[in-house]
Amino acid sequence: MAQYELLLPKMGESVAEATIIKWTKQPGDQIKLDDTILEIATDKVDSEVPSPVEGKLVKQLFSADEVVQVGTVIAIIETDVASTDAPAVTENKVEEIKETAAVEEIPGISQISHQPQETSQAQPDFKASERFYSPLVKNIAKEEGISVDELDNIKGSGAEGRLTKEDLLAYVQQKKGSSSRISETVVQARAEVNRPAEQKVAQPASAPVATSVTGGDEIIEMDRMRKLIADHMVMSKHTSPHVTSFVEADVTNLVLWRNKVKKTFEQRENEKITFTPIFVEAVAKAIKDFPMINVSVNGTQIIKKKDINIGMAAALPSGNLIVPVIKNADQLNLLGLTKSVNDLANRARASKLKPDETQNGTFTLTNVGSFGNVMGTPIINQPQVAILAVGAIKKKPAVLETEHGDVIAIRHMMFLSLSYDHRVVDGSLGGSFVRRVADYLENWDINREIS
Repeated sequence: MAQYELLLPKMGESVAEATIIKWTKQPGDQIKLDDTILEIATDKVDSEVPSPVEGKLVKQLFSADEVVQVGTVIAIIETDVASTDAPAVTENKVEEIKETAAVEEIPGISQISHQPQETSQAQPDFKASERFYSPLVKNIAKEEGISVDELDNIKGSGAEGRLTKEDLLAYVQQKKGSSSRISETVVQARAEVNRPAEQKVAQPASAPVATSVTGGDEIIEMDRMRKLIADHMVMSKHTSPHVTSFVEADVTNLVLWRNKVKKTFEQRENEKITFTPIFVEAVAKAIKDFPMINVSVNGTQIIKKKDINIGMAAALPSGNLIVPVIKNADQLNLLGLTKSVNDLANRARASKLKPDETQNGTFTLTNVGSFGNVMGTPIINQPQVAILAVGAIKKKPAVLETEHGDVIAIRHMMFLSLSYDHRVVDGSLGGSFVRRVADYLENWDINREIS
C-alpha cells in the first residue's frame, strides 16, 4: 500500500488559487482513474479535479469554501501500488501539510505560532464582514491583533480588490513603525466618545441600510458568481470615471451579406455565423488604428498592451454573465473568429471554460441587442479602460444622400456605445474609436467571401 498526495492542479498561467466548492468523494470512498474528486472555482470558472490514480480516499485536507493555493496537497489517496520512494503520510504529516498551506514563512515578521496563546485580546469575528479574506490573511490578522473593521478599511491589490498578505504585511509594518503615534482614527473615535451628545455629528453608517421586508417578499441569497460580479462592478465604478459615447451605424449591407451567406456557411462548417465575430473583427481593426484604447492603468503609469485580446460577455443560464476571451483576435480571419466565438460561447453556457480562457482580456465587447435593447452604458471590465456595447439592429427610415438628391429609405440601423476610463481616454479618443468601429461595419463588402 502507498499513499498518494493529491495536489491542487495548475489551472492556468495567471491562476494562483481556487476555492473548493464541494467534495464529490468522501473519506473511505473507492476512486477510479479520472473520477471527479472535488469541484473547485476560480474567479469565474468552475472546474472538476479528476483523480490521477485508483485507490481509496483517506483524508480531505480542506473543507468546502476554503481557498487553496495551486500546488498545495488537498487530499490523501491510498493506492494498491507499493512505493519505495514515497514515504507514508502519517497523521502528523497531514496536519503539517495543512498548516504549511495555511501559513507560510513570511520574511519581516515573526512566524505565526500554532500553539494556544494566553491572550486577553478578542479574536476577530470574520463572519461580521462581507469581504473575503484568505486563511493566511486571517491568521496574520489574529496574530497582529487587527480587528475586522480595521481589515475592511485596508485597500487590497489582489483580484477583485482582494486583500493579499503583502497588503496586510505592509500595513502591519507601517503600523509598527508609527506605534508611538495614536492613529487619527483612534483620536477621532476617542473625541467622539468624550464629546457631549448634542455636539456629536452623525457619521455615515458602514452597515447596510435596513430594508423593509413584508410577509410576501422572498429573500434570495446571492450565489458565488453573483457576489463576484457585484464586487467587480462596484470596484470598477470606484476605480474609473466612466464616460460613454454613442454612434448610430447603418449596417444594412452587413445584414444583407449575412442573410446571403448564413445557410451556405452552416452547411459547409456545420455551425452558424452570428454578428458577434463580425463585431469582434471590426473592434480589432479599430484597436490597431487607435492602440491607446488597448491599455491599462497602474497608478500613474499607462501600460500599452501588445496583444489584442477581446473579451465577449456571454449570458449564462443562471442569468449571470461571464467574459471568455479571444486571444490575439487581430490575427484571426473571419472564419477563425466565428469558430472561436461559437466554441467559447457554447462551453461558457455548459460551464466548461478553462480558467485561462477568461483571463488577460484587453478590451471587452457586450451585445445588449441580444436582450432587445437598442443601447446601453456598460461598466468597464477592470483593469481594461474601455468596453463597447452593441445594440439591437432595427429597421428604421433614414435619409440617404444620392447623386439625385436626398431620399428616405428603410435601413438596418444600430447603436454602438463605448464606455471608457476618462483618466486616460478622453472624448476625442473615445469618440473617434467608436466612430471607426461603426465605419468598418457600415462599409461592409456585400460580396465578401468567408475565409
